[in-house]
Amino acid sequence: MRCTTHSHNLHKKASISKERNSWPTYIQDALDTFRPPEKLTVSEWTNKFRILDEKSSASPGQWKTERTPYLRRIMDEFCNPEIENITFVAGSQLGKTEAEYNMLCYAIDQDPGPVLVVYPTDKLAEFASENRLQPMFKLSPAIMDKFDERASDKLELQFINNYVALVGANSPSDLATRPVRYIFFDEIDKYPKWAGREANPLSLAEERQKTFYNKKTVKVSTPTIKLGNIWRSYEKADLRLKYEVPCPHCGHKQLFVFKQIKWPEGMSDPQLVRFAAWYECEHCYQRIDDRHKMEMLRSGDWKEQNVPVGRVKSIAFHLNSIYSPWLTFGDVAAKFLSTKENPEDLMNFINSWLAEPWEDKASRMRSDVVLEKQLDYEQGRVYDQAQLLTLGVDVQLNHFWWGVRAWGPRLTSWLVDYGRVETWIEIENIIYRPYPSTLGEVFHINLACIDSGYNTDEVYQFCAMHQDVCLPTKGSSKAMRSRYSVSKLDKFFGLLLYIFDPNQLKDFIAGRLSVPAGEPGSWNGYQGCDRRYADMICSEQKVEQKDKKGRVTYEWQPISSHAQNHMLDVEVNCTLAAEIAGVRYLVEPEPVIAVPECEGRKSNWLRR
Repeated sequence: MRCTTHSHNLHKKASISKERNSWPTYIQDALDTFRPPEKLTVSEWTNKFRILDEKSSASPGQWKTERTPYLRRIMDEFCNPEIENITFVAGSQLGKTEAEYNMLCYAIDQDPGPVLVVYPTDKLAEFASENRLQPMFKLSPAIMDKFDERASDKLELQFINNYVALVGANSPSDLATRPVRYIFFDEIDKYPKWAGREANPLSLAEERQKTFYNKKTVKVSTPTIKLGNIWRSYEKADLRLKYEVPCPHCGHKQLFVFKQIKWPEGMSDPQLVRFAAWYECEHCYQRIDDRHKMEMLRSGDWKEQNVPVGRVKSIAFHLNSIYSPWLTFGDVAAKFLSTKENPEDLMNFINSWLAEPWEDKASRMRSDVVLEKQLDYEQGRVYDQAQLLTLGVDVQLNHFWWGVRAWGPRLTSWLVDYGRVETWIEIENIIYRPYPSTLGEVFHINLACIDSGYNTDEVYQFCAMHQDVCLPTKGSSKAMRSRYSVSKLDKFFGLLLYIFDPNQLKDFIAGRLSVPAGEPGSWNGYQGCDRRYADMICSEQKVEQKDKKGRVTYEWQPISSHAQNHMLDVEVNCTLAAEIAGVRYLVEPEPVIAVPECEGRKSNWLRR
């Protein structure tokens, strides 16, 4: 009976299909128009209709979610009617932009509504339109017939029943002129804080969604600092998730984290480490190779990082570049080794590879980190490996903060002494007094840099009287290409004024604090160094700044209005003095080899 019914249904369908084929074309087209779309998720839709082009993809052809299985849930949450806001914090080489474009295509084909795509700048929006979006729409069999290329222009793409507007976050008028149901924000940490004289670009754009009950917002970006747009969106989400993968040996589920990437002890060449590194399971300590990664990704799942309270309307995902199918564990290790000595490069590694905010991991210097740099020598003594002595002075309205730092090869340095005094006579005594070394040798200040921000004329006069050892300095209010420049003060007998970039020199100090105490390139202190000094060194953090044109810079600013930064300014002047004095040219002293006396020569000498 069952077989008979099944055969009857097949015969009926075949009959309808045959009858339909005999209908005129205009009737078939009309029926196709009113036919509801096939129910698909975003990942199913992309597997069926998304074609990657050669211009923008290293693997052109049919999209396959199996290549990046961690993107499946991120994309499919777009179909969840309960979710209004999706945030994706991601490193490089993970497909975050492609995932966002997949959701965009799905919206155009399956659930049309006016769309706004926001890029950091207008120029980037134009580039994306010509080189990414339009080629993508033309290649998709589900969208190509709906895309009205003739009616479209670069920044407004027209479709049969909706449109896609592309704008730059720096254009307030474009952000606030049209109602939209969908908003896709791309690389939101590169947006300016203000759109011209208007409000925040994100707030301006989201105001356009008020009339839509079924609105959706997608935000993707690599992070910059903790106060950046993407990290704040991640922390505010009702539900936050990270991707867990099982160990191929013991099955223990864990996150991919950088500290578990290992390489042979003592190996420091990035190119050698690239081919020698592996991942170590945090549970069984077994070696996990790159050949295991793809299966681990396919068997992985998103793990909740918080317990949501109430209805979940916003969801956020975090993923670092260790998960990338296109990067090996060795690639990540080599990138770290090639950037760890330079704060600017290290910031890029932490942001773009580890997908973590720079402020928490590298930029904010904590006093405990400074106190960990203490070595076994006394205050007022010069460490035995030192070759150069510099003095920095921070001039206040009615007092001075000062510090003496010793320097050796490979930019290694040691704090000698510091303090606060009230008069120029005391500063003069500090400059010319002897500083004994731990081996009994006596050192004198080679060069002193004195800040001229306060009591400027007094500073100039003092330096003019002590030109053999003192230089006046001034911090630049703008970024400089070099660490310092020199100008002549003719009024003070041709005295040279050194104008320096404080951000570059503070970057140098922050980078040196990441080197373990006592190692080459480290930034050390004496035994018993107090926390007051350490707190002042840690009084500032790096903060993102954007001008009206959307250009991004990072500046060191006090962590609070009452934080004292005097010793940080002193150390900046010590570092500047070392740069001027040629600290980069210091070399290790050649070892002294004792030559035994010849017995014959000794006997001849005794006979004389």
